[in-house]
Amino acid sequence: MTEAPYVGVDPFAVTVRTIGEPQPARAALRAAGPLVRVDAPAGGPAWIITDEALARRALVHPHIVKDPAWAPVSWDPRTAGLEPTAAAQPSLTTLDGPAHELLRRAHAPLFTARRMASYAGRIAELAHDLLTRLAATGETVDLMADFATRFPLTVVCDVLGVPLDRIDQAIAACRSMYSDDPEEVGGAMAAFAELAGAALAEGGHGLAAELRDRVPAGITEPQLRYLIFTLIYAGQLTTDPSLGFLLARALDAAPEPSEAEAFVRETLRRHVPAPFTLWRFTSAAVELAGVALPARSPVLVDIQGINLDPGRAIGADLTFGAGPHYCTGAQLAQLELRALVEVVRTGFPRARLAVPYADLRQTDFGGIQGSRLTALPVRLRG
Repeated sequence: MTEAPYVGVDPFAVTVRTIGEPQPARAALRAAGPLVRVDAPAGGPAWIITDEALARRALVHPHIVKDPAWAPVSWDPRTAGLEPTAAAQPSLTTLDGPAHELLRRAHAPLFTARRMASYAGRIAELAHDLLTRLAATGETVDLMADFATRFPLTVVCDVLGVPLDRIDQAIAACRSMYSDDPEEVGGAMAAFAELAGAALAEGGHGLAAELRDRVPAGITEPQLRYLIFTLIYAGQLTTDPSLGFLLARALDAAPEPSEAEAFVRETLRRHVPAPFTLWRFTSAAVELAGVALPARSPVLVDIQGINLDPGRAIGADLTFGAGPHYCTGAQLAQLELRALVEVVRTGFPRARLAVPYADLRQTDFGGIQGSRLTALPVRLRG
């Protein structure tokens, strides 16, 4: 057995860079080997997988799990950004094995490509209405200031059955989740529970009401509301930054509506919504790339680095993960982004960037979070 090489660069650092500038740690991680050791933000070592074949094996490994109960005992869950354990709060992102399969079986039919396609017209309508309101000012608008958050939240709330007069509440709750104040975060969680309750109210016709009838026996009402929270929050957290990069590229390159699907896929490959997987942990001793990892070892897959590896063969990328934890909302996210490209090209043909594309800047938020454009100034009417 060997030790994984230690990489002294910090892949979790907060940075600001131009839209075309590579993330500074990625090349160093890849050059060091298929499995590298780094300093974890919550303390101690963590291991990052940089090789695609090894990543795909790890993502289906029965002893590399999502349950935060297997995190290092020294980790503070808040510092590490961990969800409650699976025992405390069952969810798609904390359960593993048969329990995860049961819960996924409840969600999956609601988010298939065919089911999501039935919302295409409605999603395009929402995008057009929101952009029309912004265009009415006749001024340069920053689409990252409000639209990038409001649009995906409006879509996911509409699909789930949350009344759209609650969108401002949803936006405030999402923003409060970034707070360092535990009370503010607690208030955000209470707000999400209210939003879920609104979707589950009698007479509700969204996917939340359908999910209620599909979840495994034993899921309580508070646990169901938590499941709906995860759908709302994840629907904003990842689509929001992707939307900025997509609009920037679309306004620079002007793809035709018929090219929207391929354009979205390529944008997501280049600007992956989540640069790493969520934390995984070894639930027993595991060997990876000739390295022996003890139980409770934190493991990440470098999705961004693998997607952008210049030697990578053409094929399905890791943007939405792989294996049993493949992103449930992948079809909805891609549908939203395709609709947005088509609406901009057909409804706002004179829209243009108000600054040169190369001058746009992005912020890496640190930890395992991704990056987001700091601003996206656009003139929607040219």
